[in-house]
Amino acid sequence: MGRLFGTDGVRGLANVELTPELALSVASAAAQVLAEKDRSHRPVAVVGRDPRASGEMLEAAVAAGLASAGADVLCAGVLPTPAVAHLVADLGADLGVMISASHNPMPDNGVKLFAEGGHKLPDAVEDAVEARLDAPRTRPTGAEVGRVRELKDAGERYLRHLLVAGLHGSPVASLAGLRVVVDCANGAASTLAPEAYRRAGAEVIAINAEPDGLNINEGCGSTHLDVVAGAVRTHGADLGIAHDGDADRCLAVDASGAPVDGDQIMAVLALALRESGELRADTLVATVMSNLGLHLAMNQAGITVRTTAVGDRYVLAELRAGGYTLGGEQSGHVVLPGHATTGDGLLTALRLMARMASTGRGLAELAGVVEVLPQVLHNVRVADKAAVADAPEVREAVAKAEAELGDHGRVLLRPSGTEQLVRVMVEAPTSEEADRVATALAAVVASTP
Repeated sequence: MGRLFGTDGVRGLANVELTPELALSVASAAAQVLAEKDRSHRPVAVVGRDPRASGEMLEAAVAAGLASAGADVLCAGVLPTPAVAHLVADLGADLGVMISASHNPMPDNGVKLFAEGGHKLPDAVEDAVEARLDAPRTRPTGAEVGRVRELKDAGERYLRHLLVAGLHGSPVASLAGLRVVVDCANGAASTLAPEAYRRAGAEVIAINAEPDGLNINEGCGSTHLDVVAGAVRTHGADLGIAHDGDADRCLAVDASGAPVDGDQIMAVLALALRESGELRADTLVATVMSNLGLHLAMNQAGITVRTTAVGDRYVLAELRAGGYTLGGEQSGHVVLPGHATTGDGLLTALRLMARMASTGRGLAELAGVVEVLPQVLHNVRVADKAAVADAPEVREAVAKAEAELGDHGRVLLRPSGTEQLVRVMVEAPTSEEADRVATALAAVVASTP
């Protein structure tokens, strides 16, 4: 059996791979492990979920698992993932559980865990939780059994935090004058995102903000930017914001409907933070998948880009290790550690709009600082991803491609974290050149025994 925890918690087809029994066991084990370091008080857990139908079932199982381990449970209801992380810190809770499969289709679901302070669990702690799943234990009884209560002001607590953090350091106190379309993906931010942007002063047109438990991420949200782009053009909006199912992502489109990805958003925020003196060590943290255009733009601006492996947990680890103030991924996970412990799509959107309001510049102009190089990605199925990626003929082919592209392009080969695939990514000045180099390199990978 492989490791239970993936790059973002435990995830799978709800009621088949991620069963109520497994959710109960994971929650119980997490409460035991995280409570062990401080036995002076009864542990408290915050539980939230996105609106997919299976979340109701899994929320009940998670609450039962936590209470059976002696933890008091505060059920926050339907909330974005970053809201749960914030509430764990804000309430001084011992752990948090978010039930969501993020941008995955509705039948999937997941369990994400947060330690005190709202931080994602390190690998070692996840391993300890997994090891505890089947371990014998003495269950609490009587008054020691945990209690389950509703956290009625969860959304309002998070909104108050957003309105302070979202305009922090900005010369403007309001987003008045901005018209924004927000695609909520029929997900966890369907109520809170439009409300946050309205309270900040923007004129808001909300789409895909009517979750019914079955329509989350269905042809909408951050994985379908054409939807928000069309609405922006229809309504003559200044920009569009697209979230995913649990709203830890933010992607955007400009007034013409052209996409603005996470790399461009990070560039806009990095320049704003440096201008306000908040960009620690003039450094941005990104992953190896970030476009070369981001590196070139930041280099020209005198900003260092530190790169990590793919996955927001690695970005977060680097941010914490260096005390940096901004990091994220091309996919739209952007982290501002001074105000959030994980990617927060709503906070990112507020910061992006605040930059537009304070400069009086459109999003196309602001994002134009990054000239996005065409990027081609091939997923090549192989028998042994580690052996193939390290084969001499593959290394030789990579070196040849890098020499051909020089300083004007980039090659990245990396084994998939979950499948027997080698991902071949090439960036080049033109789509044709990127496709030609990537196709040739993928063929070498595919033919390597």
